[in-house]
Amino acid sequence: MVSNEQVSEPAVTRWTRATVYPDMWVDPDDDPRETEAEVVDERGVLLESLRHYRLTLEMKCAGLDAEQMARRSAAPSTMSLLGLVRHLTEGERHFRRVMAGQDAPQLYRTEEDRDGDFNGAIADPAVVEAAWRQWRTEVELTDRYLAGVTDLATLNAGYSDLGAEPGGQLQLRDALAAHAGEYARHCGHADLLRELIDGRVGQ
Repeated sequence: MVSNEQVSEPAVTRWTRATVYPDMWVDPDDDPRETEAEVVDERGVLLESLRHYRLTLEMKCAGLDAEQMARRSAAPSTMSLLGLVRHLTEGERHFRRVMAGQDAPQLYRTEEDRDGDFNGAIADPAVVEAAWRQWRTEVELTDRYLAGVTDLATLNAGYSDLGAEPGGQLQLRDALAAHAGEYARHCGHADLLRELIDGRVGQ
């Protein structure tokens, strides 16, 4: 006879590699996000925020195998760390479609499966490797675009579905703020997902 009682998941103990501050991911001297570069203007602040959150995503996924990367939070959610990598890859392409007008169609999402970035995040090492490779490619292409545009008032060259008026004009400053904000939002999800996986916590 099968019991109706739910089988509880094994308890996960919270832990961190940090020795200076016990609520941090790593010690300050080991944090790749910390630099001595001085940020002096609005553009620098926006770019530094984006760099910071991209690195945070990588840190939150460090040291995990394919099964852990694809492990979902709790039903009915399909969210996983691998899904977040794929989702934010789509975000990089979306940014360039809007601002640069580039031909960068969606890679994972379709009309039939609008959550394909998450639904297709399966526990296969090849899928994980491909996701990271694609994410890094898209990040490099976005950064290449940003390196060539210094004026934050630059308007979108593609169709914008951001802002109060879809199809309207959007300044680079607003697009960058939204892009960094999307990473920040999902890094919050990554915090919880990682703690559920192996108990590791930190900034």
